[in-house]
Amino acid sequence: MPKPRYAQVSLEATPYYHCFSRCVRRAFLCGLDGLTQTSYEHRKQWLEDRVYTASTAFALDLCTYAIMSNHYHVVLHVNKPQADAWDMDEIINRWHMLYKGNVLSQRYLKGESLGKAELATLHEKAELWREQLMDISWFMRFVNEGVARRANAEDDCTGRFWGRFLLLQNRHTIHPVSLVSHTINKK
Repeated sequence: MPKPRYAQVSLEATPYYHCFSRCVRRAFLCGLDGLTQTSYEHRKQWLEDRVYTASTAFALDLCTYAIMSNHYHVVLHVNKPQADAWDMDEIINRWHMLYKGNVLSQRYLKGESLGKAELATLHEKAELWREQLMDISWFMRFVNEGVARRANAEDDCTGRFWGRFLLLQNRHTIHPVSLVSHTINKK
């Protein structure tokens, strides 16, 4: 019986995870649709941009990725020590790289003074965001949602573009190295 994702991620066992997401409804992520002769190669850049934006904001290091015609793979390293070292300002700034935040975080970033209760509420929210910024599901949600919205608009349709993403472990973690189109080199 499959385990829920939260039960599959154990940082004590390994901080490295191989994830992949596949398109549904015979949609093309990139490449040439042989049936209609339509090129979707530009969507590859959409996905790369989302992956790089997410890897900049999240406490998940992008080790490698591969983009195929109807799916993609990423190997992520959960960097918990990095997330644990963030102060509230860093968490809020990183969250705002991805989402608009809430009224309190927007006021805080504008330099407006917040009351004691407001600061306490914002601190609680920032701690939740810290957890979400090192969560693989949130990473995949951010990447997939942006690409799906653009692809659905381009295809003039609504509904799911992606199936559920899969999280592979152990022997599957190394598999994308043979598929890799880009390996990330840290300076």
